[in-house]
Amino acid sequence: MIELIDLDKEFIEAGKKHQILKSVNFTFERGKIYIMFGRSGSGKSTLLNLISGIDVPSSGKIIFENQDITNLDEKGRTLFRRKNIGFIFQFFNLIPTLTVLENLILPVELVKLTTKHDTEAAMELLKKISLSDRADTYPDKLSGGEQQRVAIARALVHNPQLILADEPTGNLDYETGKSIVSLLDNLVRKQGKTMIMATHSREVIGLADYIIRVKDGSLSLENMVS
Repeated sequence: MIELIDLDKEFIEAGKKHQILKSVNFTFERGKIYIMFGRSGSGKSTLLNLISGIDVPSSGKIIFENQDITNLDEKGRTLFRRKNIGFIFQFFNLIPTLTVLENLILPVELVKLTTKHDTEAAMELLKKISLSDRADTYPDKLSGGEQQRVAIARALVHNPQLILADEPTGNLDYETGKSIVSLLDNLVRKQGKTMIMATHSREVIGLADYIIRVKDGSLSLENMVS
């Protein structure tokens, strides 16, 4: 589904070059869940941003379903991301002036005119995350766990092929984090989505098909979880 070819990412700070990713070659298979571990600054979030088209590599290619997304301009990458990717962030990134339902349906509105069916599908997702009674509530009235559940549903509502998750349990307590892991298992895996998650949290290991170690600018397959 996704192929990284000789992928490099570097930046200049105070006149000094910092290499984040070095000649990375890796293939992500369709319908699998990948969990990436690595210390802070190892390049996990950078890699997610590159795959999503939020950022661009210094060199190399990212092939998504036979399309080289590194050849796209900024507008092209934005359209690619809206159509193909659902992104789950650590800090939820819900829009405070929109209700839960409005936040949920926003990714659909960015792609096309919404219909009654779209609203019904969004409400069905809210039912699955046990928040159908909070559709007209604003995010600041929700707990952290509830906000993250909405963020997960928002990432899935436009039926993307790929889910990217950057520390989705990192801002939650242990028990709430466990419930989020269970929700991801139920929603992402049962829909046959591909997911790449960057995390420090060991409780997500049971969710993975493959575990990736990000170290010294490289990716290595640590082991396969049966």
